[in-house]
Amino acid sequence: MRPKDTLLEALALFRGLNASITVNEIISFLYTCENEGLSVQELAFVAKMTEPTASRSIRSFGPPGAEWARAPACGLVEAFINPQDGRSRVLHLTAAGREVRQRLDEIIRKGVGVAA
Repeated sequence: MRPKDTLLEALALFRGLNASITVNEIISFLYTCENEGLSVQELAFVAKMTEPTASRSIRSFGPPGAEWARAPACGLVEAFINPQDGRSRVLHLTAAGREVRQRLDEIIRKGVGVAA
């Protein structure tokens, strides 16, 4: 049996974090990895989601016990009040989030294709 392709290995990493993580949640996390400091509104725009969907999706990666987070609260992203407007939130990876981003980068560098 050949090794998992890159996409399957990345999805398995997310499933290992929590089996209930959805595709929208994965997309929101990946855009946050690429664009730390973006607002939820910007996340919605780049991910082609509505603002409520983007907000719900990224909040799944909030810190456990945080008012802003929602289940499964994986602890990978923190949201801070935007200093530009004092109302919206800007998104940053936690140390655990940076670790997951690094693991994803390693998976991508291996680059195992879907076809043998």
